[in-house]
Amino acid sequence: MQKTRTVLVTGGCGFIGANFVRLLRDRRPDWRLINLDRLTYAGNLNNLDGIDEGAEYRFVRADIGDAAAVEELFAAERIDTVVHFAAESHVDRSITGPAAFITTNIVGTFTLLEAARKSWSGEGPQAAAPRFLHISTDEVYGSLGAEGYFSETTAYDPRSPYSASKASSDHLVNAYFHTYGLPTLITNCSNNYGPYQFPEKLIPLILHNAMQGKSLPVYGDGRNIRDWLYVGDHCEAVLEVLERGEPGRSYNIGGNNEKMNIEVVTLVCDILDRRLGLPATGMTRRSLITFVKDRLGHDRRYAIDATRIREELGWQPKVGFEQGIEMTVDWYLANQDWVAAVVDGSYQEYYRTMYGAH
Repeated sequence: MQKTRTVLVTGGCGFIGANFVRLLRDRRPDWRLINLDRLTYAGNLNNLDGIDEGAEYRFVRADIGDAAAVEELFAAERIDTVVHFAAESHVDRSITGPAAFITTNIVGTFTLLEAARKSWSGEGPQAAAPRFLHISTDEVYGSLGAEGYFSETTAYDPRSPYSASKASSDHLVNAYFHTYGLPTLITNCSNNYGPYQFPEKLIPLILHNAMQGKSLPVYGDGRNIRDWLYVGDHCEAVLEVLERGEPGRSYNIGGNNEKMNIEVVTLVCDILDRRLGLPATGMTRRSLITFVKDRLGHDRRYAIDATRIREELGWQPKVGFEQGIEMTVDWYLANQDWVAAVVDGSYQEYYRTMYGAH
């Protein structure tokens, strides 16, 4: 895929989306990139500091569920490529407020698929062969026992409103390939971590609380297992799938880093103890760990079999878990202004002034 593209990235101000936008501006500077983000609590324009609007980059604040706005954007920009990150993604929030997950993850994905179908089924040549890449999660597969791995042929078995909404959107994407011939691809990734992650997720939450001397909440017995993937590795995998993946196929993206939650928490504590010294109490930060009531429907283990993407596209993760956690801790320590603005909510003031309340 050598032609210049006009790429719509949805959710490009979020954690993974912003890292992907940065990668794309670096690796494919001649591509026109349209960043569509509603700027909910998880969208942060500060994640893209240093990337200015111009001939090759445009930011648009809009809702992916706004059909008129999305269709207008497809027409105005002659979009030939979609990388769809935008989603409600926090499991705990899906348990207490599932409606937003249905609206954004299912209806929003449908709206994008319809806009792409209408735009790409027209007569006029495209600058490049169209592609629609949907970013999903390994949580659609449910929970594993002590052995085994999720592959692309694993039956879907979602256990939370979040994973059910993502499974639904995956099925819609597949249906548009089989019914309309829309050139779709799906990636299902394991747990991401790294720079710009909103501090409701485990690693940045533990980082922030440990630095503040606050309790470090760990669900249940802390032995739930996740496969951890450094966000930079994930973004490189997404680019590989976008450029060389086979339409109609899905690709699992994993880090080959199975860790219990308690292992992750203690590693973060130990790194902070080395970087910052012990707290004034003289106790290690591990002493802040508090086991709390388990999450409803908490899946016990996820693990990805990434054989397909390795054998077909030659991708495999470069960053080991311990190295990636060190890099992540160092980034958060070096970017305390970013952390403070996210924690106190002031990061939203700038775009409220620029774009108004949403």
